[in-house]
Amino acid sequence: MSDAIKHECGIALIRLLKPLSYYQEKYGTPYYGINKLYLLMEKQHNRGQDGAGIATIKFDVKPGNRYISRYRAMGSTAVADIFEYVQKKFAAVNKAYPKESKDTQWLKDNVSFTGEVLLGHLRYGTHGKNSIESCHPFLRQNNWMTRNLVVAGNFNMTNVDELLQQLYDLGQHPKEQADTVTVLEKIGHFLDDENQELFDQFKKEGYSNIEISAQIGKHLDVAKILTRSAKTWDGGYTIAGILGHGDAFVMRDPAGIRPAFFYQDDEVLVVASERPVIQTAFNIPLEAVQEIKPGHALIAKKDGSISQEMFRQPVEQKSCSFERIYFSRGSDADIYQERKSLGKLLCDQVLKSIDNDIKNTVFSFIPNTAEVSYYGMMEGMSKYVRDYQKNILLNRDEKISDQELDDILSIHARFEKLNVKDAKLRTFITQDADRQDMVQHVYDTTYGIVRDHEDTIVAIDDSIVRGTTLKQSILTILDRLHPKKIVIVSSAPQIRYPDCYGIDMSRMGEFVAFEAAINLLKRKGMSHIIDEVYQKCIASIVKPKDEIENYVKAIYEPFTDEEISAEIARIVRPHDLNAELVVIFQTLDNLHIACPNHRGDWYFSGDYPTPGGNKVVNKAFMNWVEGKNVRAYFSR
Repeated sequence: MSDAIKHECGIALIRLLKPLSYYQEKYGTPYYGINKLYLLMEKQHNRGQDGAGIATIKFDVKPGNRYISRYRAMGSTAVADIFEYVQKKFAAVNKAYPKESKDTQWLKDNVSFTGEVLLGHLRYGTHGKNSIESCHPFLRQNNWMTRNLVVAGNFNMTNVDELLQQLYDLGQHPKEQADTVTVLEKIGHFLDDENQELFDQFKKEGYSNIEISAQIGKHLDVAKILTRSAKTWDGGYTIAGILGHGDAFVMRDPAGIRPAFFYQDDEVLVVASERPVIQTAFNIPLEAVQEIKPGHALIAKKDGSISQEMFRQPVEQKSCSFERIYFSRGSDADIYQERKSLGKLLCDQVLKSIDNDIKNTVFSFIPNTAEVSYYGMMEGMSKYVRDYQKNILLNRDEKISDQELDDILSIHARFEKLNVKDAKLRTFITQDADRQDMVQHVYDTTYGIVRDHEDTIVAIDDSIVRGTTLKQSILTILDRLHPKKIVIVSSAPQIRYPDCYGIDMSRMGEFVAFEAAINLLKRKGMSHIIDEVYQKCIASIVKPKDEIENYVKAIYEPFTDEEISAEIARIVRPHDLNAELVVIFQTLDNLHIACPNHRGDWYFSGDYPTPGGNKVVNKAFMNWVEGKNVRAYFSR
């Protein structure tokens, strides 16, 4: 993506199903779990560069000894920093206690991060605050082992204000207004309730307090706790948690917005936000990895039993399509094919824009994430050429000469790497004019391929959000090759609406498609629509969220997709560009063809999968009208 936006968070959970001694004997290391956690997190580094954290829990630790270990770090190197810290601890122990460090029980008794349940999190922040306290996992601590709670997740809730009020009504006083805090405290509240109910029950049955602690651990109904906790949640979420005595869970929202995959055998249960990282880390085939079902929690009890249990009734599945277009790793087997399909499905629009003039067109891509969709476009264009050649040869009545045959068979689409993304430039330059000149050089180009004022350049990007990099860098550099025409192609449809489920796209003014629609309304004398939408948004504030509609759709309704695309081309066109410029976007219909199982398209259609989404988009529009450059929801 030329306009970089922050990724979603990522999670990794490992539940070792054998004693540590088993892994020492089979794999030659007692650190099998922590090593695998490192792999899962490093392979998901694309999902968060603001920070990371890990937590582990040991089973059956004697009173007075620590059984929860946690370490967090900030910055783009957080994963490496965390595991360097852990490995240094292990190395120091191995050096100081060479004999004892070969005893897995001694390690468990004396060394942190040697537990049976391991949880990792990669973070990006959806608000300005970025501190070590904002990094997951979060702890809710208590002297009662079964009341301890560790939580980490990939989520945003749209109704944090409502959830906070519920906590206030329970008599709690959360320390900050953030969805992470509300989730932690909501689960913690019902965990406390369940503990108290079980305590009272076993007390009546004559158990001693020490015996009751063990009984509570065995009988905690995790699904019941999660059902009560999530009853009023509105958002997209995959949330992982560990209870102090060893129960663990990963829960997924009822619409399946956020991803969650798992693998289980007799040695290990592993959960991650992305499927290929599990395949790679554990060397397993594609079919061995499953998805957690929407509205369900994967629950691993301390006794090793594992089940999927429903905590909220699933609704129509709206798994995020942007996961497939951009965010998730392209090494996933299905995602790779879907991205290729997105490129192939654009070929008809592209051919129309170049008048089918393959001979005088150079096809390229904007690195790095559009490369796979480019391969799909290559396949589509190659098929077009083959069909064109076949049609001429099969439908020709007269005999063809050798020269004519050579000419026909020599027709081919020209695929070249024109754009090269250089290393990130340092930002020590402070003058705006000088800084903008430097931005133009983020991308470089390959010279000597495009014929001056004769060739058209077609360059595919996976998506266009703001169009800033196109205007300030890419188009200017491509124009230096002196093409007669530049066609910029987006494998995603026009991004028109903000996300509120975990991706950092939340302000209306950031979308070039929105800017284009506003420009068209003003230019065509329809500015009254802006005010009408604003008034409807204001009136909706007092409505129950289930009755609120997405009123912002009216901003786009007067115009065709082609009209908005043409205005986007005008907006992103540098003032000194010489070539003709055309911008083409994927259609919604073709997006659904390419990604049939991921129909969460609210970024493009405005059809939000939860009621809170409509509330957020209307608030985002109000913020834009009022000149408030803030997000329309509380966030982590």
